[in-house]
Amino acid sequence: MIHPITQKRNSLDRTLRCLKKGSITIGFLGGSITDGRPRCNWPEPVTRWFIETYPGLRVASENAAIGATNSTLAVFRTQRDIIDRNCDLVFVEYAVNDSGLPENQRNCAREGVIRKLLRANIDVILVYTYFQPMYEDMKAGKVPATIAGFEKLAERYKLNSVWMGLQAWQEIQRGRMNWKEFLHDGLHPGPLGSLSYSRAVISLLQDVLCDAQQSFKGSHPEDAADPDPTLPAPLYPLNWEKASTFSFTDVNLIGPWEIRRCTTLAWIDQTLETAAVGLGATLLLNFHGRGIALGFDYGKKSATFQYRLDQGDWNRESTEKPPWAPDADGWFRCIVLRDDLSDGEHTIEIEPLHGDMGNALSSTFRLGLIGIIR
Repeated sequence: MIHPITQKRNSLDRTLRCLKKGSITIGFLGGSITDGRPRCNWPEPVTRWFIETYPGLRVASENAAIGATNSTLAVFRTQRDIIDRNCDLVFVEYAVNDSGLPENQRNCAREGVIRKLLRANIDVILVYTYFQPMYEDMKAGKVPATIAGFEKLAERYKLNSVWMGLQAWQEIQRGRMNWKEFLHDGLHPGPLGSLSYSRAVISLLQDVLCDAQQSFKGSHPEDAADPDPTLPAPLYPLNWEKASTFSFTDVNLIGPWEIRRCTTLAWIDQTLETAAVGLGATLLLNFHGRGIALGFDYGKKSATFQYRLDQGDWNRESTEKPPWAPDADGWFRCIVLRDDLSDGEHTIEIEPLHGDMGNALSSTFRLGLIGIIR
């Protein structure tokens, strides 16, 4: 297999200025493999490498990764959970969780996330993990399609990238760990797997920062302000860079609805919910854009719903509930309803329905985000 584990394409200028200044905020976007709540995934050794390597450096981390989420949700969260928290360096990990999305949708969402971050002068590193469906491609020496798609964007924007999954693969080939030590379920790395992932990232950081610091010596932080970013033309003209959220206070409420402080997910500030599921409670909103997505505080008891756009036919939304889904809530799930509308003014009506496939317990409706694609 000749594809490199690390690809060095830029010198991480903002990170270098932070090292010189003495403080850095490191952000993470991704799924359960990157999620900070277990406190043992690969981001932990990476942030500690900064602390160990640069004594006296003040390190803050903003791990905004959420299990079972992908780029379609991340593009609506990037501003609040990463940019507004003043991150300097951000790792983006969605190669696995994006793999089930339609190719055009994942390309547009990914590029939207990247362009938002770069507009904010944030250093971005793309990282690619592993799950078992990648096995046949990698065994044949091929790059899985979901990773190849990210690499096209990395080339366009000259982003550093790390194929962490390839690092672990090669360590198994060398007998340093076995498959069970790497992945206990075909997806989630154990302690040895997480350390393998982190070693790949640290290798890139050592390479890039060591080289760049040689040319950075003698400069002063005040002489190196963030430049006004000039981005290349997008690879995907319909990318979601301008995606934004729609305020609950601007939604027309029909029936009994309540805006509540969310207590089950740190990543959701408030939910818009109703107890009158299937009894006429309806949401109505007018928006300008070419698509709409909904984010839910989701679980097995979440109600299905129907919606219609611009007074058209009603569409019933299928609400898949995998066995691992939590009972009533706790999964921040994003559902893209449409991303192919004409760019302009639209109206959508959303009505929760009682029962789901004969299950009368499917009766909660907790909307945590309304995303508009522009």
